[in-house]
Amino acid sequence: MSRGVLFVHNNFPAQFRGLAEALMARGVPCAAIGSSTAPGIEGMPLGRYVTRRGTTEGIFPLAVRAEADLIRGADALRVGHSLKDAGFDPQVIVGHPGWGETTFLDELWPDARRVMFSEFFYKGRGLDIDFDEEFFQTTEQAVLAGKAKNAVMTVALAEADVIVTPTEFQGSVLPSVFRPRVRVIHEGVDTDAIRPGPAEPFTLPDGRVIAPETPVITYANNHMEPLRGLHIFARALPQLMAQVPDAQVLVFGADAPRPYGGNPADGRTWREVIFEGLEVDAARLHFLGKAPHAQMLAALRLSTAHVYYTYPFVLSWSLVEAMASGCYVVASDTAPLHDAIEDGVSGRLLPFFDVDALSDALIEACRDPAASAPLRVAAREAAVAKFSRADGLAAWMEVLRDLGVEIPDAPAEA
Repeated sequence: MSRGVLFVHNNFPAQFRGLAEALMARGVPCAAIGSSTAPGIEGMPLGRYVTRRGTTEGIFPLAVRAEADLIRGADALRVGHSLKDAGFDPQVIVGHPGWGETTFLDELWPDARRVMFSEFFYKGRGLDIDFDEEFFQTTEQAVLAGKAKNAVMTVALAEADVIVTPTEFQGSVLPSVFRPRVRVIHEGVDTDAIRPGPAEPFTLPDGRVIAPETPVITYANNHMEPLRGLHIFARALPQLMAQVPDAQVLVFGADAPRPYGGNPADGRTWREVIFEGLEVDAARLHFLGKAPHAQMLAALRLSTAHVYYTYPFVLSWSLVEAMASGCYVVASDTAPLHDAIEDGVSGRLLPFFDVDALSDALIEACRDPAASAPLRVAAREAAVAKFSRADGLAAWMEVLRDLGVEIPDAPAEA
């Protein structure tokens, strides 16, 4: 008899950690399929495949992504055989279809119900690809390449019993034929652990200490790239630093080898490209890389204003954590933010390309930090209402129960 849940994600557990750990704690049989570099979860069987790239000579350029996804699908099927041979027979497969691993698993488990996590469905126009032509020209080839990313993923979505998407915006970009099966469930953050707290002295890598009450601007960009508004943020800093001479700027994120939006054509990093020639005080601009999570949360509690800009793309966890921390969030007026922030109530939403508007908002925040107090409270309330991990987990459990998975109630706390 089929029992339990199979998770499929190239970087498992990723978005599925909270759900997988909760199911294991309740005695539900679980296993996973991921790449050779997936962290996994202690005590859960994980079938690993070695990532391979296509080598077809002269392949049609628009088919490169589809070939890679199908290769991963075949490799996932191979490691799935080992899980099946070990006796694992899942009732439900929960997968991220973005890299192709879920494509062929119905050959092993034809009766398993399928829940696909739709993080983003690409379009050649109207979303991220043609949003900002300063760095990325909207050529016909770029438009077609964007649409081609969906080729294999679409098969998984078409065969899914349920499609889970984190936000209304991310659900809205799916083709209309899929939307009746969509449930909007954000995986959430631990809003009990991530919460407002007293600002404490913040020690920089060079040993200097930023004292509470110092004007501090925080910014997080996992891949340090224009897709998250790095260029707009950078260009707002000279005016801020000139007008607020004691302002300190804390930047979290590393120069990624393969950012979401692609690399600069000249081989440099986006940080090198964007900050070249800007008149900023390097002594007050601190690039902290991929710092420990606790350090970033400490910075958020110290923050006078937190900047979050994004193209029409996936909403970042860092934004949700900033809201949960009670930050005053200054964000871009782009579609993903409309699911999180109400302008003037729980934060500010400014035109993405208006550098002066961002500078002015940050200067005002530094000069009169008390004015943002109501927005900080509302940001925290919005985070708890919309992005609570406990609520997200409960909604996921409901999906699995609807598909027949027997899930005992959570064990009582001691």
